[in-house]
Amino acid sequence: MVDADQTFVIVGGGLAGAKAAETLRAEGFNGRVILIGDEREHPYERPPLSKGYLLGKEERDSVFVHEAAWYAQHDVELHRGQTVTAIDRGARTVRLGDGTLIAYDKLLLATGAEPRRLDIPGTDLAGVHHLRRLAHSERLRHELKQLGRDNGHLVIAGAGWIGLEVASAARGYGAEVTIVEADPTPLHRVLGPELGQLFADLHTDHGVRFHFGARLTEIVGQDGMVLAVRTDDGEEHPAHAVLIAIGAAPRTALAENSGLALVDRADGGGVAVDESLRTSDPDIYAAGDIAAVHHPLFHTRLRVEHWANALNGGPAAARAMLGQRVSYDRVPYFFTDQYDLGMEYSGWAPPGSYDQVVVRGDTGKREFIAFWLKEGRVLAGMNVNVWDVTEPIQNLIRARTAVDTEALADPSVPLESLT
Repeated sequence: MVDADQTFVIVGGGLAGAKAAETLRAEGFNGRVILIGDEREHPYERPPLSKGYLLGKEERDSVFVHEAAWYAQHDVELHRGQTVTAIDRGARTVRLGDGTLIAYDKLLLATGAEPRRLDIPGTDLAGVHHLRRLAHSERLRHELKQLGRDNGHLVIAGAGWIGLEVASAARGYGAEVTIVEADPTPLHRVLGPELGQLFADLHTDHGVRFHFGARLTEIVGQDGMVLAVRTDDGEEHPAHAVLIAIGAAPRTALAENSGLALVDRADGGGVAVDESLRTSDPDIYAAGDIAAVHHPLFHTRLRVEHWANALNGGPAAARAMLGQRVSYDRVPYFFTDQYDLGMEYSGWAPPGSYDQVVVRGDTGKREFIAFWLKEGRVLAGMNVNVWDVTEPIQNLIRARTAVDTEALADPSVPLESLT
């Protein structure tokens, strides 16, 4: 057992940090656990911000990882609304924004990500939104309700997961929606053109307008309010509100300023960690959105910005901090809900990494499983309105062996029989 006199500090009050604190206590660690978050809210989960909570289907309290009393009950010292400004690796201390120094024996960085910004005129207008924090979601939900009442128009920059989920919510409230996307299909860099078009059709069927192959160059305003947007191909679209959803950047400044090894942005960015989520400093670990893990299954560094990675990565880092043997080899997983479409995706198959897409089921009915393959090996699988298949899909990915593609495409052949 780790010495009870030790202090473990967690920087980042999101899901990864909160689950790491929970795991330390569950594993019997009796030392100090200090959790520092820069938001005044208790740690919460982010998927509801663009899903159930944004849609008004979930209550505010449902987003929190633990009840407020949990932290005191488990002797977790929670510092809310505090920013860590520096790490002194030699002295093993962190400095808070108010100048307070906190010593640590082990340190976990779970600082998450922040929305990428557009450097164009008009981003300071009222009605321009980003979506990352609970306050963002609350403000956007109020805006969408108003747009729906007034037949207002929302323009979304970016057809990624956040952009599409907000588009679905906006249409649910009755707002008009236009999505401006530089790539030729939604989710192009995740799903490729083969399946990206499915999401274009889904949203078009629900009244969303797409403007592909373009980028926003200006948000036009009048009296401080959004009036329209302009794109680099000379088009202008009316708008009463704008959501900028062009991705997120890992919050690595703290790690960088302390001299920890990072990964180049061209390779996905983030803090470089080994299989146990340890950074280049043996007393510092990283988890969640900022962790670029040397993945033992895919034999490359992966940085995954999704809920499951925070849910599982925080506990894995906590166990490693306790000296347990950890090999973080979780298959990347994420999910989305848009209109009547529910989807789960497992694996890693960016465009260019696969040579074949195999579909099992009916894409026209939007009830199918798609598989991305390389030389007959399954790299990733996406189930759309087909449920309870995540485990066999992930087993196919883990097997790393060639499969019979005809059997893979045949719904009558159990997936479990292919591994």
